[in-house]
Amino acid sequence: MSISNRKADHIDLCINGDVDFKSKTTLFEDVELIHNPLPELHINEIDLATEFAGKKLKAPLIIAAMTGGVERADKINKDLASVAEELGLGFGFGSQRPLLQGITAGYQVRDVAPTALLLGNIAMVQARDASTEQLEEIIRFSGVDALCVHLNPAMEVIQSGGDEDFRGGYDCIARLLSELSVPLVIKETGCGFPRSTGQKLAKLGVKWLDSSGAGGTSWVAVETHRAEAKQRVIGNRFWDWGIPTAATVLQNQNLGLGICATGGMNDGLMVAKAIALGASCGGMARPVLKAYALGGKTLVKEFLEQTIQEIRIAMLLTGSANISALQKQDLILGSKIERWNHR
Repeated sequence: MSISNRKADHIDLCINGDVDFKSKTTLFEDVELIHNPLPELHINEIDLATEFAGKKLKAPLIIAAMTGGVERADKINKDLASVAEELGLGFGFGSQRPLLQGITAGYQVRDVAPTALLLGNIAMVQARDASTEQLEEIIRFSGVDALCVHLNPAMEVIQSGGDEDFRGGYDCIARLLSELSVPLVIKETGCGFPRSTGQKLAKLGVKWLDSSGAGGTSWVAVETHRAEAKQRVIGNRFWDWGIPTAATVLQNQNLGLGICATGGMNDGLMVAKAIALGASCGGMARPVLKAYALGGKTLVKEFLEQTIQEIRIAMLLTGSANISALQKQDLILGSKIERWNHR
């Protein structure tokens, strides 16, 4: 199957497929913000601005990586990026591996998003095997502000014909940190990061992490649906593999990493909880894609505006005048997430 057909399958499965984790959750239900009945704030004066990958956002939200490399992605990505521009949010491309093969559909949105934070996206294996100049060409072609290198061993080993050799990842990251012209973001694809990996990345000089934890879309599940019979059995075994998103943020706090919390983020309260755990912002993919499928650009904008308002209300009700104040709030953690607490 061609890479364009695979990307089309991914869009359809994320909109309509049974690709949620079966029993594992993000664990945000085990995180409680503490109510402040006297916040001494006006809701309209709360400052939602934050920074990710070296660029300022008006609100702590990124339309996370979804699609590219197929004709349908042209309109989807332009529409979503234009909403990001209008609301002052970030936007992430899906894997840009097709660009290495000369497939350009869906990877140019600067005409509708001239100032928005744009995030490029390439798998570690492809980044490892490509020259820095090839990656710089991807950066130039799509006009991105930063390049995400995604780590996806779980989905690749389930995928028919997927990658099997994941050696050289740290060396690849070290090379890109020293040679790329834009900031580097290290991201997962639905399985999260333990603190030990975050520590190694921080020691290398990585500044930005995209959590992409477990509890939302299982990319193992996506590839299981596409797999042949034998691989499907294995895929079902590892369907729920990964570290919950809230646990990934908790594990990697205080390492000097700017974290975008992605993986099952569905509403503004979850984003606020992630920020209180130590994230700089939250990213949403599948809920945005579903809103787009139901009502196009108009419904996406309404959904994101509601999400932003939910973040603002959570900040008011915790007495947080800005993102920094929210990051310093005390939390009540339940027993399930406490098991992941490194302290």
